[in-house]
Amino acid sequence: MTRVKTCVTLLIFTLCIAACSAKAPEPMSVTVMTFNVQNLFDNTDDPGKDDKAYLPIEAKQNESHIAACNEIQVDSWRVECLELDWSGAAIERKLEALAATIRQVNGGAGADIIAMQEVENASILDRLRTEKLGEMGYQPAILIEGSDVRGIDVAILSKLPLADVPSLHPLSLPDFPEREGDTRGVLQANFVLPDGSVLTAFSVHFPAPFHPTSMRIAAYEHLAALRAALPNENHVFAAGDFNTTSTEDARENLLESYARPYWTIAHDVGCTECDGSYFYHGDSSWSYLDMILFSPARGKKTTAEVRGDSVAIANAYPPQMSENGTPERFRSEKGTGVSDHWPMVAEIEFAQKQ
Repeated sequence: MTRVKTCVTLLIFTLCIAACSAKAPEPMSVTVMTFNVQNLFDNTDDPGKDDKAYLPIEAKQNESHIAACNEIQVDSWRVECLELDWSGAAIERKLEALAATIRQVNGGAGADIIAMQEVENASILDRLRTEKLGEMGYQPAILIEGSDVRGIDVAILSKLPLADVPSLHPLSLPDFPEREGDTRGVLQANFVLPDGSVLTAFSVHFPAPFHPTSMRIAAYEHLAALRAALPNENHVFAAGDFNTTSTEDARENLLESYARPYWTIAHDVGCTECDGSYFYHGDSSWSYLDMILFSPARGKKTTAEVRGDSVAIANAYPPQMSENGTPERFRSEKGTGVSDHWPMVAEIEFAQKQ
């Protein structure tokens, strides 16, 4: 009997040692990129959209086009409308540059989810996906046409499967009805993580800095309301061009009032040596116009956080940088540059609570 007890004791001891020494399951992670791709247009005139600058030069020689361009008040925009040759070759160079920028992340594999801004339509984004990123596992482009008069939309490329049908949440600005044509809605897509849980992605492009601050406040409040309406078990991130300059934030305290109460801001926990994602030449200032915000599921058994050491500005592709070390906008006539914004990347890590 004593021998039996000894054997049982040894067995229990052995099982305990095995259990204690077993490795905890590896946490799963998702890499997120936000990328304002600066005017990713095709060169077909879309009815109802002001895309006349993005046409081949031969389509710009008629009197009606020239007259319409001459109505533009901003000199650089008027010249672009008249003289930019948005040819098939220019589009090809643009797609190549964007693809090379995306490939610098994850050792050439690209981010798992990319929130994009300034995309004209799903067709041109799918050209980027299939022709330049074809082997990387991205699913068909997610883009719902919005009401921006130029036709620039928010979009998402993802390697993760969708949980349901994406939706676009328009930004309502009853105090500024005349400005709503220069706004974009919030694109929502829910993705299934490997453990079956749901990660909600919001791709955003807030009103531009020349609009009143109250319009961006309305956009932050709109985003917070969308987050609050999600099921408690959803993890959620918002990524995109928030158009909040460092000058405005210092003056109005926008991030402290309208972002940090609800979200972890990626560049708060990492990228401490980064200058920002956008450079204003007028006053030589840097800003994080492009941000990644994260909010973990409420009350779920999985913990989730932004890994501080993963947060970075993705600007290692040489054509992204000007001689002055600032973002180099795409110049189709020279075939140089990529975008006037640098992308930001961050890794969200998920682990079971102990």
